[in-house]
Amino acid sequence: MTPATRDVGIHWENAACAHLRRAGLVPVARNFTCRYGEIDLIMREKNAGGGDSLVFAEVRYRNAGARGDGLASVGPAKRAKLVRAAAVYLQAHPDLAGMPCRFDVVACSGTPENPAFDWIRSAFDAC
Repeated sequence: MTPATRDVGIHWENAACAHLRRAGLVPVARNFTCRYGEIDLIMREKNAGGGDSLVFAEVRYRNAGARGDGLASVGPAKRAKLVRAAAVYLQAHPDLAGMPCRFDVVACSGTPENPAFDWIRSAFDAC
């Protein structure tokens, strides 16, 4: 990954995190890395019926749809890596392991001045 690509990724992760925070989610961790891969954002969300859910969010930026949308870029292999990385995270944080969990994808597009977000909740299952 080139420094310019890394800078673009950081910008869109920051923007996606801000977008999720505006929606009421609370950041727990960012860029959790283990041998299986990286989870961009880990957030907590208050459930309507009470309690919290833990959200593992993958942030994907696509400029002008050149390579398909963000959700399409999270294929079976990437999903498996995210699920395994989430399991490692939960093993390391047993206080969170009993919470309901889900995997979201935040597909980002547009420009820094005019960003657009397509937030896909429960984008895929852990099974």
